[in-house]
Amino acid sequence: MQKITVLFLCTGNSCRSQMAEGWARYLHGDILEPYSAGTEIHGMNQNAVQVMSEAGVDISSHHSKNIAEVQNIPFDVIITVCDNAHENCPYFPGRAKRIHAGFDDPPRLAQSIENQEKKLDCYRKVRDEIRDFIAQLPDALKAS
Repeated sequence: MQKITVLFLCTGNSCRSQMAEGWARYLHGDILEPYSAGTEIHGMNQNAVQVMSEAGVDISSHHSKNIAEVQNIPFDVIITVCDNAHENCPYFPGRAKRIHAGFDDPPRLAQSIENQEKKLDCYRKVRDEIRDFIAQLPDALKAS
């Protein structure tokens, strides 16, 4: 069986799209071939790396990628995980199905919080929301 190629697209490819790629590989690596990229490159968010590690998913070897680095991959599905990427999603040739699943931006949620543990709670909340979305993704793709 050929895997479904999925691109998770966000603005900076530093947090939400990286979490989504990590969860997709961890939960459904047998049927999904996940990638992530951003409309810009912001570098890996170390808080995202930490909270994913807490959940047993290692994304420490990931790197922030620009959309140009994956533009030639024939994706089956492109999922935007933030509103900015959804509104500015570049054209991809082919038959890729487009889905928008917007998630809160953990750095924005945490920006006014001083306590590091409470900051991480913002990341954990979004991490868990993304996990729940990814957990049901194969069934949702079959139904559509």
